[in-house]
Amino acid sequence: MRNAEKLLQRLDWTVIRRLDGLLQGDYRTLFHGFGLDLAEIREYELTDDVRYIDWNVTARMNAPYVRQYMEDREVTAWFLLDFSPSVDFGAAERTKRDVLIEFVAVLSRLLTRHGNRVGAIFYSGEIDGVVPAGNSRHQVLSMTKAMLDQPKRATSPPTDLSKLLTEGLRLIKRRSLIFILSDFLSAPGWERSLAILARRHELLAVRLHDPGEMELPDVGLVRIQDAETGEQLLVDTHDRAFRRRFVESALRRETQLKAALSRSGVDAVELSTRDDLAREIVRQARLRKQRKALPAAFAKPAAGGQP
Repeated sequence: MRNAEKLLQRLDWTVIRRLDGLLQGDYRTLFHGFGLDLAEIREYELTDDVRYIDWNVTARMNAPYVRQYMEDREVTAWFLLDFSPSVDFGAAERTKRDVLIEFVAVLSRLLTRHGNRVGAIFYSGEIDGVVPAGNSRHQVLSMTKAMLDQPKRATSPPTDLSKLLTEGLRLIKRRSLIFILSDFLSAPGWERSLAILARRHELLAVRLHDPGEMELPDVGLVRIQDAETGEQLLVDTHDRAFRRRFVESALRRETQLKAALSRSGVDAVELSTRDDLAREIVRQARLRKQRKALPAAFAKPAAGGQP
């Protein structure tokens, strides 16, 4: 537990205290942005307060629906964690794995500090384990230790995120807040499981990436290794045509991934190995809160307007 305790202490000083300053102690923006205004949707009844009508759902269903907020009730948050070999990519000082662990530790600490429960499911080619949900500091310590203890694998079976998502569907029965942390470098076919999960829960995809995945530096002969399969290829990075094809391939992958997430109806945020974690958490939460508010503003009829 010693390494986990040291990491949590460091994050308390370098991230959580800075979040306190950036948010001036008001965590509603952060929690609402990341979906902690978790709610049940049901049809409007005559005794309901019209202020709680959900105009997005009302417009889709052609009947009034209300959103019953759960802010004063305990919320359970689950982290679905992809520890496949590709998350070990990054600079020596910070990899995608490091970003994953820090993000989960910080959010878990904040959630439990405000009385909520957190749990995790681990995947690295196969389901590696589950940390059942709990709401104490010891729970966060146990989750952090489990993340730090995840072995780094040189190779693994081809990543299939549908296995992780299917396990989430099987295990998480009660409506929850779910974070999926992955670089989404996976065999196809995970979109359907993601869409089903999003219909049952409040879901946020956190996509991990490193700038080095988008562009090759011009440094001469380099041996490149596929993080998933271990296959190696010797390439000449002086070759401009090769570097251009590399960038084009990376851009196609980006476009396809964003389209897949959009088709699944899932909101996604990106975390880079170069991001300042505290500032990025606040920025993404505020952006999500604004995006979630916009559709309702457009769907709600103006006062005195015609139906």
